[in-house]
Amino acid sequence: MANIFAGSEIVEMGIQIERNGFAFYDALIKKSKNAKASQVFEFLAKEEKEHIAVFEKMLGSVQKYEPQEAYPGEYFAYMRALAGDYVFTKKDQGAKAAMEAKGDKEAVILGMGFEKDSILFYEGMKKAVPPADTGILDKLIAQEEKHLSKLSELKGRL
Repeated sequence: MANIFAGSEIVEMGIQIERNGFAFYDALIKKSKNAKASQVFEFLAKEEKEHIAVFEKMLGSVQKYEPQEAYPGEYFAYMRALAGDYVFTKKDQGAKAAMEAKGDKEAVILGMGFEKDSILFYEGMKKAVPPADTGILDKLIAQEEKHLSKLSELKGRL
């Protein structure tokens, strides 16, 4: 099986996830009528924008990196499976998902799912980047975990 993705393409998927995350939370800021929810969505949109910059910096170091695999294509098949089911790897899905949410609580539940999916995707992404960049991903994963906690707390208040 030939590689479906280069390491750089995996990082580009990370950028797309963060762009969609930004668009999702940015649309919710405008849509929400709850001040506390809007405040959380604004914080999360800002963080997603910062994550885009981190991934863009990472792109240069992964251009020719090949992950270790037990058999040819193993890693890329796994990432293809993860990306194929994750709506936020598809262009322009963030704002669309926000507009389809029926209220703040549903939006928060969607956001929690997106954050969980991001954590899983970024854990897998760690094999596509050079070892020196895995620490950066660990920091991003920790931030995504905080996002999940913030959303969970907000869900309890709605």
